[in-house]
Amino acid sequence: MRLDVLNVEGNKTGTIELPPQFREIYEPDIIKRAVIAIESHNRKQYGSMPKAGQGVSAKLSRRRRDYKGAYGKGISRAPRKTMWRRGMQFGWVGALAPGTRGGRRSHPPKATKIWGQKINKKERRKALRSALSGIAMNNRMTVIENKLEDIKKTKELKKILEKIGIGTESIKRNKSGKAKSRGRGRYRYKKNALIIVSKECNLVKAAKNMPGFDITNVKNLNVKLLTLGHNNLRNCLWTKEAIEIIGREELFTGGKNNE
Repeated sequence: MRLDVLNVEGNKTGTIELPPQFREIYEPDIIKRAVIAIESHNRKQYGSMPKAGQGVSAKLSRRRRDYKGAYGKGISRAPRKTMWRRGMQFGWVGALAPGTRGGRRSHPPKATKIWGQKINKKERRKALRSALSGIAMNNRMTVIENKLEDIKKTKELKKILEKIGIGTESIKRNKSGKAKSRGRGRYRYKKNALIIVSKECNLVKAAKNMPGFDITNVKNLNVKLLTLGHNNLRNCLWTKEAIEIIGREELFTGGKNNE
């Protein structure tokens, strides 16, 4: 498969042959599994205090001659704490057990639980190649000359994106919930195109000032960056050198590069 290469003015300057990684069979199920595995590592651990609900002395003896025993009282064996005492008479209230007021939970969430999922290396690479293939087949990729990586200013990048037909306006909407009142940002921006470069360059800083856009090195690609909502493929803007690196270094195949 060949794609047109555009210059910063939006005009065609040549073509490029896509590497074999873009010819993988498109399998949405594998892509979804890889995205879920990546997202699972961002899940925060939570759980109750280990001693929650156990901060009372609720031991109650069942032996015949023990002091403060419940032998012969006609009450259940639930643990109880003493509320008052009059000689050998006691006022008890159930405590500590899961079925009692203020007692512990029977099976609370544990903060030590590991939420991160594992995925095989070959399966992860196959999912990434499958996503690349889907993007190519659905005409969701644009290739531009390497001069793009030398852009330093955001306003210059916006002009170039408009010339090649990529909108620069991101849809903004208010966040729901408490986050906006706790200093975690009031707005959420809809995702726009992903810009893929061949190296650390001036363009990285310029693109970070554009809400909705993401920029990454071609060697740091993953399935989550290439998709939106698991199986929704994302529009991608590639520099010519980034595509050549994929073929030259055999990225995502287990060849020269292990990723």
